[in-house]
Amino acid sequence: MRTIRLTVAYDGTAYAGWQIQPNAATVQAELEKAIEKITGKRSRATASGRTDAGVHALGQVVAFRTGSAMAPEVLCRALGAELPDDIAVLDAREVPECFHPIRDAARKRYRYVIHDCPVRDVFSRRYAWHYGRPLDAEAMQRAASALLGKHDFTSFAASGSERTSNVRTIFVLSVARGQGGQAAVIAVEIEADGFLYNMARAIVGTLVEVGRGAQEEAWPAQVLSARDRAVAGPTAPPQGLFLVKVDYPPSCESPTSSRD
Repeated sequence: MRTIRLTVAYDGTAYAGWQIQPNAATVQAELEKAIEKITGKRSRATASGRTDAGVHALGQVVAFRTGSAMAPEVLCRALGAELPDDIAVLDAREVPECFHPIRDAARKRYRYVIHDCPVRDVFSRRYAWHYGRPLDAEAMQRAASALLGKHDFTSFAASGSERTSNVRTIFVLSVARGQGGQAAVIAVEIEADGFLYNMARAIVGTLVEVGRGAQEEAWPAQVLSARDRAVAGPTAPPQGLFLVKVDYPPSCESPTSSRD
């Protein structure tokens, strides 16, 4: 048996999230169906994390085991031909048998997109949170600095998933407004060694409270110290969230089998 690692992009609008659910369309179900059609065998596709309904991915990492001798680049093309138009396999490679997309992940990066214009953009409604009033992105950036580093992020974790610890390390947390024609777009980038359930969206919702002037810039630091989800801001809606990439140590991959 071989372990194949895929890099997958998808528009999450039409799906009830990554994980297979009864009577609902999911990304995992579509991918496993395509793998079975190509290889002739059912395979469990394990992702680096379970994105929620409406959440998108630019670089989700997925692994599955197969007895097929098909070359990774051939698998990549074949999967692309079988998957619906809103799911794409960007890369396929053979990796060591011990590779695990969740356990081996060293860092993940998410991007959250906000459109803060009174007039909604009908073309971005599936890919951004339309916030109908201008936000102070600079104040949000200053407030975000308190969340950098290693902390207990209980205040930013929704219930609903098992975890042994709420301690995570955020390496990057930036809030930046676009320029020119993108001046009404704010992008929040968060890179960490792991994320709690809805952590990224809770952080964004909390920073928006600062950006709209409802809370002081020092408030996110107080929320962090409280270790109580009830004191933080709301959970930002799902459609603005993108899983950008997942990084792994070089020892987890086999460079000789990568696809260019």
